[in-house]
Amino acid sequence: MSDRVRLVFLSFLLLFVELALIRWTGSNLVYLSYFSNFVLLGSFLGIGVGFLRARSRVNLFPWAPVALALLVIFVLRFPVEIDRPEGGILYFGEIETSGLPVWALLPVVFAAVAATMAMLAEGVARTFVLFEPLRAYRLDVLGSIGGITAFSILAFLEQPPLVWGGVAAVLFAVLLGRSLRIVQVAALLLLVGALLGETRPSWESPRELSWSPYYKIHVEPQAGFFAVDVNGIPHQSISSLDRLRDVEPFYFVPYEQKRGALDDVLIVGAGTGTDVAVALQAGVGRVDAVEIDPRLQELGALLHPNRPYSDPRVEVHIQDGRAFLERSDRRYDLILFALPDSLTLVSGQSSLRLESYLFTREAMEEAREHLKPGGVFTMYNYYREPWLVDRLARTLEEAYGHPPCVARPGSGERLATFEGHMALLTIAADDGALACTPAPTAASAPPPATDDYPFLYLRDRHIPGFYLVTIALILAASIAAVRLTGGPLRAMGGYLDLFFMGAAFLLLETKNVVQFALLFGTTWFVNALVFGGILLTVLAAIEVADRVRAVRPIVLYGTLFVALAVAWAVPQRLLLELPWSLRLAAAVALAFTPIFVANLIFAQRFKDVGSSTVAFGTNLLGAMVGGLLEYSALVVGYRALLPLVAILYALALVSGRWRLARATGRAEAAVTAPG
Repeated sequence: MSDRVRLVFLSFLLLFVELALIRWTGSNLVYLSYFSNFVLLGSFLGIGVGFLRARSRVNLFPWAPVALALLVIFVLRFPVEIDRPEGGILYFGEIETSGLPVWALLPVVFAAVAATMAMLAEGVARTFVLFEPLRAYRLDVLGSIGGITAFSILAFLEQPPLVWGGVAAVLFAVLLGRSLRIVQVAALLLLVGALLGETRPSWESPRELSWSPYYKIHVEPQAGFFAVDVNGIPHQSISSLDRLRDVEPFYFVPYEQKRGALDDVLIVGAGTGTDVAVALQAGVGRVDAVEIDPRLQELGALLHPNRPYSDPRVEVHIQDGRAFLERSDRRYDLILFALPDSLTLVSGQSSLRLESYLFTREAMEEAREHLKPGGVFTMYNYYREPWLVDRLARTLEEAYGHPPCVARPGSGERLATFEGHMALLTIAADDGALACTPAPTAASAPPPATDDYPFLYLRDRHIPGFYLVTIALILAASIAAVRLTGGPLRAMGGYLDLFFMGAAFLLLETKNVVQFALLFGTTWFVNALVFGGILLTVLAAIEVADRVRAVRPIVLYGTLFVALAVAWAVPQRLLLELPWSLRLAAAVALAFTPIFVANLIFAQRFKDVGSSTVAFGTNLLGAMVGGLLEYSALVVGYRALLPLVAILYALALVSGRWRLARATGRAEAAVTAPG
C-alpha cells in the first residue's frame, strides 16, 4: 500500500470511529444522549495528543484496536439507561437515575475516548509527516470525506453497530498488515463479538432491537401493548384505542376541545401512530402525519393493532416538523404537536435537540399561519416542571395575542387520573372555535424560547454548574495530557495562531450546523450534508492555496471579518421567508463563504509550518477549546457566536503577526551579528 493511500485510509478510519463512538455511546449512556459533545471533546484531545506524539519512539497505533475494544466492553458492562441531569437542564418525562453516577462515568468515558483516539491519530500522524504539510492535509481531508460519507450511508440504511465495528475491524486489519499480532486479532474479534448483541435478530419480521438514524430502539411486548424504548429511555407505547381510552384518555381531549369541522389535521410527532389512530376514529377527513424517525413510523405501521398508517386518509411525511411547516402551504382545522420530544441532540458538537426549533415563539407563529379560520392548535406532554408549562403558555400567548387553555391533572374528567405534570395546551386565533376556557398565564412564566435561543428546557440564561465543573476538569485534564505526552507546552507556542483558528473554526462550524437545522430541518441527512459541505469547502481552500499565489494575510482576514459581519447582520427570519431554492442559495453563501476564507487562511499558514504534526495537533486542541466555548450559547444564543468567532480570528491575526515579527527580528539579528 502506498503512503498516499495509507494516509487516506487512516483518516477515513479516524473520522469513521469518531462518528461511530458519538452515535453509539449516546445510545447506551443516557448522559451522552444529551452531552455527546463530551465524546467530541475527548476525540479532539486524543487526536491532538496523537499528532503531538508523531515522532515519539514508541508507536501506540497498533494498540488502538485493544483500546477501542476495551471502551466498547466498558460501555456495555456499565450502561446507563435513564437519567435526569442536575444543574438546570430539564427534559420531558419522569426520569430516574440508574447505572453509574455521572461524576464517575463521564471522566472514564472522556479519558477512554481520548486514549483510543490518540492511538488512532498517532497512526495518521506518523504517515502525515511523510508529506509536505499541505499535501498531507489534502489527503487527510479526502479520507475524512470518505469516512463521513460511509457512516452517513450506513445511517441511511439503518445498519447496526455490528456493521460499524466490522468496517473498523477490516480497516484496522488492512492498515496493520504484517504487524498484525495475536493481541490485535483477539481485540478485533472481541470488538465485533461485543457488538453482535447490539444487532437486530431478523431482517424481515418486527424486531426486538433495531437502529434508526437517531436511536437504538427496543420494542418489548407487554400485556396488551408494546413498550418502545429509545436509547434506553421509555419513549412510546403501541396499544389499541380501546386500551388507550382506559389508561391514557388525554389522547382524545384535543378533539373534544375543537368546535366545528375536522377535515384536515396535522400531527407533528406521529411516531408509532397512536395519535393518527385517534384522529381517524374522530372522523377526520385527512391526516398529514409528520415523524422525523423512519424506524418509529415503520414500527407503527407493522405493530399498531388499529393499522392507522394503512388508512388512505393518512399521508406520511418523514421530515422535521418545523421544516414541514416552513415548506407546506396547506392549512388545517387542527394542528397537534404530539409528544415530539426527541431524547437526543442534533449533532455531537451543539446543545441543540431534534425538537428544539418546534417550541420557539417563531415556530408557534408559523403554526398559527397554517390554521384555517376556526382552526385550533394543541400540544401536550408529560412536563417535568410546572414552569415549563407556564413558559409554553406564555409562548402561545405571545404568538396569538391571548392566553391558551391549559388542562392539567385534576382540571377535567379526562385528566383527573393523571399524576405529575402532564398538561395539554390548546389555543385558536378565534376563541369561539374552542370548547374550553383560556387561563391567564402565570406572571412568573419564563420568556419564550426563540430561534436564536432555542433552549426550552433551560429556565434561565446561564451555564449550569454541572457544565462549569466539567469544563474546568476537561481543561485541566487536557493540559496535563498534552504536557505528559507531547512535551513542553512551549513547543506549541509558535503555532498559537493555529490554536485560535481551531477554536474559531469549531464555533463557526457549530453555528452553521444549527442554522441549517433551522432552515432545512434537524434531520440526520441535513446534518450530514452540512458536515460534508464543510469538508468539501476545506478541500477547495486547500486546492486554491496550493495553486494560487499567496494573498497577504491581512487581506484574507479583512475579507473574513466582512463575511462574518454579513452573516451576523442577515436575520434568520429573512432567510426563512425566502422560497426554498433562494433560501438554500443564500444559506450556502452566508455559511460557506467565511468557512472558505478561514480555511484559505489556515491552508496558507499551514503550507509553510516547520512541524506539520505539532501545528496540526495545536489546531485540533484549539478546536477542543472551541467546543467548550460552544456552551456560551446557553447564555448569549447562537447568533452571538459569530462575534466570538471574529474575536478568536482577530487573536489569530495578532498572534500570527507577532510570530512573524519575532522571526524577522531573529533573522535580522543573525545577519547583523559579528561573525
